Amino acid sequence: MKISSLKKLSCLLTLLTTIYMGANSQKLHLNLFAGIANYKGDLQYNPNSGKQFTLRQPKMAVGLGAEYEITDKIFLRGGLTIGKITADDKKGRDSSQLPRNLNFTSSITDGMLGVGYYITNPNTHFINPYVFAGIAYYHFNPYTYDTSNRNEKIYLKPLSTEGQGFVAGKEDYKLSQFSIPFGGGLKFSLTDNFRVGIEVSMRKTFTDYLDDVSGSYVDEALLLTNRGPQAVELAYRGDELKTGSTTYPAGGSPRGTTITSDWYYFTGLTLSYRLGNGSGGGEGGGKKNKLGCPTSF
Repeated sequence: MKISSLKKLSCLLTLLTTIYMGANSQKLHLNLFAGIANYKGDLQYNPNSGKQFTLRQPKMAVGLGAEYEITDKIFLRGGLTIGKITADDKKGRDSSQLPRNLNFTSSITDGMLGVGYYITNPNTHFINPYVFAGIAYYHFNPYTYDTSNRNEKIYLKPLSTEGQGFVAGKEDYKLSQFSIPFGGGLKFSLTDNFRVGIEVSMRKTFTDYLDDVSGSYVDEALLLTNRGPQAVELAYRGDELKTGSTTYPAGGSPRGTTITSDWYYFTGLTLSYRLGNGSGGGEGGGKKNKLGCPTSF
């Protein structure tokens, strides 16, 4: 990750720490997340199926964050999640994508700030659905492995596999960007201080290059002149298949689809611990009821 990206994430975490350190600890919850990361893009999404969400080809993800209760139902949240996304045409459900034989993997480092809302009061209910939204800043960097040497990791952005940066109308993409996070889940209040849950956290991005695939093939000779033979080899990999074509596709022919930008998302389990003894002001400013035994479900 670039130093500038690390500085921005560091500033985000410093801001969170500053805010929460001055808060009433009885309203502050520390959160742990463990689950999977996945994405929707040109190597995972078939426009004909219309499916926006899949659990195919997942990678692990972990996160650390905090929540601060403004009221019993409204909370501020922030956190840092680290995971990977990946996809391979060989493992995809869309057989029409197999001839190009592309694949990628990318680490994702995601810092987010947002606000959430519990449908029920988690201080008096056992089962608590919730929703949230906010803003996130993330870093990605797609890579693959060379055919002749599977141990050689090759980052795809410098290769400009679709002519980004040297073909008119194809701008280079940034590896650190903002996204719009939103999602929801269920939390179960086991005690006054401990909650466990399941969560789906989506990210709407503003790039179509999480997987380094977007629109069309660039002319082979032009790509060779500007980025060299390795760029040509990895822009089209159908010749690596036993039954694949050895002919590089014509410039301008479809390589991906620009219908929508790429998405990434996290799905998994959460563990929340409240700092303090679990007592404090309720929605009406009165004393909260403890959850020794839930009053309702």
